[in-house]
Amino acid sequence: MAFTDIHLYFNDVQVDQEWESQGRTVTEADIVNFAGVSGDFNPIHVDHEFCKSTPFRKPIAHGMLVFSMATGLCLHCPPMRTMAFLGIKEWKFFEPVFVGDTIRVRVKLLEKEERSRGKRGVVTWHRAVVNQHKKVVQEGVTITLVEGRSRRAMEAGDRGEETMATTRGAIVGD
Repeated sequence: MAFTDIHLYFNDVQVDQEWESQGRTVTEADIVNFAGVSGDFNPIHVDHEFCKSTPFRKPIAHGMLVFSMATGLCLHCPPMRTMAFLGIKEWKFFEPVFVGDTIRVRVKLLEKEERSRGKRGVVTWHRAVVNQHKKVVQEGVTITLVEGRSRRAMEAGDRGEETMATTRGAIVGD
């Protein structure tokens, strides 16, 4: 997939901006497929009879499955020209996620650091995964590398006002 006109450059977003993703309902197929891909067949995720003896009483989604889903939901929240996922500064798991739960991600831009004379920049994000009851189930800080408009392009007047206008409706609080 190539970047399109809706994908934002490093220069198009500001510290303290916030977004919320669309929702995604967790299915049993998601859990079974993730167990197969990851090799994590812990009975807490895949054995309904075993789970009856746990505090949860039913299977729970893998924490890393929920994290992975959140990463996917953030692809358009906001739609950035992301070049690389650089790291996880911290991440915490608060609540279980069950089959049938719908998650979404609340995103806030915490820090920006320009690199390579504006050709790219490092963005630090706070991300909170919330369920259908608006309870935070996971949250933490992630870091990405995002394509920037070079200073030369900025000086030439290519500041992206049109791009910002097309995504403004997705910004929480606008």
